[in-house]
Amino acid sequence: MPVTRFAPSPNGPLHLGHAYAAIVAHDLARAGAGAFRLRIEDIDAGRRRPALIAAIHADLAWLGLAWDGAVTVQSQCLPRYHAAVEHLRALGLLYPCTCTRAEIAAASTAIGPDGPLYPGTCRGRDVAAGGDVCWRLDMVRAVEGAGGALFWEDTLAGHQRASPAIFGDVVLVRKTAAGANEPSYHLAATLDDAADGITAVTRGQDLFAASHLHRLLQALLGLTVPRWHHHPLVVEADGRKLSKRRGSPGLADLRCAGVDGRALAEDLRRGILPAGLSLGPGVGWRA
Repeated sequence: MPVTRFAPSPNGPLHLGHAYAAIVAHDLARAGAGAFRLRIEDIDAGRRRPALIAAIHADLAWLGLAWDGAVTVQSQCLPRYHAAVEHLRALGLLYPCTCTRAEIAAASTAIGPDGPLYPGTCRGRDVAAGGDVCWRLDMVRAVEGAGGALFWEDTLAGHQRASPAIFGDVVLVRKTAAGANEPSYHLAATLDDAADGITAVTRGQDLFAASHLHRLLQALLGLTVPRWHHHPLVVEADGRKLSKRRGSPGLADLRCAGVDGRALAEDLRRGILPAGLSLGPGVGWRA
C-alpha cells in the first residue's frame, strides 16, 4: 500500500501548482488503498508565516482532500535533524564554510541543480565552527562512503542511477541571518520521508535532480528507499512554473470568490486548467 505526502511550506499562499501536486499524492495513495500524509515544511525561520498553516488545511479541505494521521511539522523535528548532522560529522563527511554567495559565484566554473557549484574553497581549511558558517557535504568522500553505485526507481522515468556529484559539496546545514543553523531542504525532507514511512515520494519534475542527492543521503544515514513519482508542473504561457513570489493566483482567493474546489480538483485530474495555464513537459499522472 503506497504512503504518500504533500509537503507545503507556509511562506506564501498555495496556488494551482500546489493543488495539482496535492491531488497527485492524494490520489496515488487512495488508488492503492494507502495513506496520504501532510507535512508542513516550516524550518525556514526567515520566511515562514505560521498563520498560513490554517489556510493550507482549509485549501485541502476545499479541494476535497483529507490526510491521514497527525500532521508532521518540521520545526518540531529539529532533534532528528541535529542527530543526523552529528552522525555525518562523526563520519568526517561535513566541513564548515564561510563563503558568501557572491564569492562562490565569482569562483565557480560550473552550474549544478542548486546554482553555481561550490569550488571547494573551505574544504580542508581550518575554519572555526560557529553561527556564521554553513556545513557542506564533502561529496567525494560521501560517494566513496556510500559503498558503490546507488539506484532508484521513478514510476514515470523508470530505473535511475544516482549521480549526486552533480550537486558538488552541497550545503546540508544553512547559516541564517540570525546566526542560527538550519537543516537544508535536502536533509530535512529525506529524514522526514523516512520517519513518516513514505513509500512513494511525489513531487514536481523541477525536483527530479534532488532525488539523486537524496538517494545518497539515504545510503549514508541507513534510511529506507522509497519510489519517486515526478509529475509535470503547472506552468504559465511562457513555460514558467507558478510561483508565490510572482503572485500566482492563490487557492484562498479562489475559495473566497466562491469557486467550487471539488469541481476544480476534478478538472485538474483531467488536465483541464484555467486559460493561460498548462501542464509542462513530461508524462502526466493518470489514475
